[in-house]
Amino acid sequence: MQVDYAQLTALSAILRTGSFDAAAAALGVTQSAISQRLKSLEERIGTPLVLRGQPCTGTKTGRRLAAHLDQVGLLEQGLARELTALTPRAARLRVAVNADSLATWFLPAAAQVPDLLFDLVVDDQDFSADWLRRGEVSAAVTAHETPVAGCDSHALGAIRYLATASPAFIARHFVDGVTADTIARAPMLRFDAKDNLQQNWMMAHLGAAPAPPSHRLPSSQGFIEASLLGMGWGMNPEILVKDHIAAGRLVPLLGDAYHDVALYWQASRIVSGALKPLTRSVRAATKLALISP
Repeated sequence: MQVDYAQLTALSAILRTGSFDAAAAALGVTQSAISQRLKSLEERIGTPLVLRGQPCTGTKTGRRLAAHLDQVGLLEQGLARELTALTPRAARLRVAVNADSLATWFLPAAAQVPDLLFDLVVDDQDFSADWLRRGEVSAAVTAHETPVAGCDSHALGAIRYLATASPAFIARHFVDGVTADTIARAPMLRFDAKDNLQQNWMMAHLGAAPAPPSHRLPSSQGFIEASLLGMGWGMNPEILVKDHIAAGRLVPLLGDAYHDVALYWQASRIVSGALKPLTRSVRAATKLALISP
């Protein structure tokens, strides 16, 4: 089946901007033209591609088709670099990345590749590879070493996490020391329902993983602010809290008891050539920010 790229571009614009009107403005066409292109594509594919709402979102098939268009753009950009007669244009790249990488090293790496437009999906490192498996992203920062089918995997190093809290919080909740019993009653910070870092640390260093009362706070910087304010204890990247620890504003719960999470850069082989500049930048940035593998 041949794909009409004008129709695919309309679909991608709807998903990127969240509405038919905004997609029309982005492409310089009328709203009715966008609607007609999408209708024709849905009839051709035989399934709905967009869930109408505020904002509009893609169905599984719709997201996969939009990702295909991004891959075509990357391939065209790579070809343009090799053929001087062609003018390179910015290509869009959808990447799944965990929040702590985004807050530490990923943006400096991305900034070194100015001819890419990034569409970042933030997900836990234990689940980010699922986006690759579904074909909805072209690359991912993941905790999984084994390559997803059709992808290459590069070891990046590890993020080192420390269980930290404010001195006042520790004085209030751990007067008898940090034990499985005392930590079970101390408020904990949790990024989201997928976040098991705290439980992994407790099991490794306390021999048990209770379920303390917890705040749900899906922000790396928010985690640190909440720790500084004494709202709870949580696992923070050492690179983000080392200055606070040195100044005495945060204190590790158990000295230097840390938890390392190994990270890998997985990218689709179809666009590996086009992604070489970004892959080089990612590997260079992580040499400075992560614990060596």
